[in-house]
Amino acid sequence: MKIDKAEIVKKYGANEHDTGSVEVQVALLSARISNLTEHLKANKQDKHSTRGLNKMVSTRKKLLDYLSNVDIERARAIKAKLGIRG
Repeated sequence: MKIDKAEIVKKYGANEHDTGSVEVQVALLSARISNLTEHLKANKQDKHSTRGLNKMVSTRKKLLDYLSNVDIERARAIKAKLGIRG
């Protein structure tokens, strides 16, 4: 699966050049996480990719924690849009 970065930036960013906002970063990480999860379902022994997946999940959690501290409503909105638990 190919991730269409421009489409994600357009959907979650303030404009098409907004790649630095927390919402866009979380959305891009979520797309990469779901893509890698599908890969790992077929390749269970791929330990290097499992480590990369764990790092991405951790980074996404840290970004969401930061956003919760800054603006809880934005954090709740992005979690609801992406279907993230927690």
